Amino acid sequence: MEQALALVRGLTDPSQALNRLREYLQARVLRTLHECEAFGPIAFVGGTALRFLHSLPRFSEDLDFVLVSTEAYDPISWMTKVKRDMTLAGFAPEITWNDRKTVHAGWVRLAGLLQAAGLSSRPQQKLAIKIEIDTVPPFGARCEKRVLTRHLTFLVQHHDLPSLLAGKLHAALSRSHVKGRDWYDLVWYLSQRPPVEPNLVLLQNALNQTRELGHPDASDWKTMVRARLDSISFEAIRRDVLPFLETRQDSAFLTRENLLGLLSPE
Repeated sequence: MEQALALVRGLTDPSQALNRLREYLQARVLRTLHECEAFGPIAFVGGTALRFLHSLPRFSEDLDFVLVSTEAYDPISWMTKVKRDMTLAGFAPEITWNDRKTVHAGWVRLAGLLQAAGLSSRPQQKLAIKIEIDTVPPFGARCEKRVLTRHLTFLVQHHDLPSLLAGKLHAALSRSHVKGRDWYDLVWYLSQRPPVEPNLVLLQNALNQTRELGHPDASDWKTMVRARLDSISFEAIRRDVLPFLETRQDSAFLTRENLLGLLSPE
């Protein structure tokens, strides 16, 4: 636990301290999954993957994965090892797992850490890490493997950048509630040079799974994003993403004009 506390010692911004603690714990979970050889049957996706793999300048809350192969898929044993490893590291973990839905979900809850870090006066207040595994992901993603070093060293299997972009586009277009983190990430993707093009096969299959959207053509994703912008409160999405940004001023990037400019051909 001392290594985690050292990361936040001297910080005056509670949200930044919370972000750093959570990311340290995420790295510990990823290290355990690596040791379990979980990155054969599953692949790392989502905003947290984008941060760990590509240094996205915002923190993230959840660890998201997709099932690649049912062979050697054994999440209960993985979670058991997470509990053992966290305990050996000086934490007091509480582990839960729910596989009753298509997206299997687990929680790692740690009591005492927030109080030790000066972020809570209640010893039983818990810092939680959520783990989700989509067991029926859309077809068409491309996977890669990479060794990462962030607090610890571990190998992950993950979607490549075009596939990660396809997943983010689907989230931004299909969520019933607007998340500022989706749109901040989209600004990051659209700002990359050379430009990143989405994996259209994966995006089309993801859109096909979301029946409420009708039957859109993935190749027309820019038009769909522009239409979605008309229903967004940019003040609300800036407020939503603000606690997770490394640099709070970056929330100013989130404007309709900036996104429309990034969507326009050069």
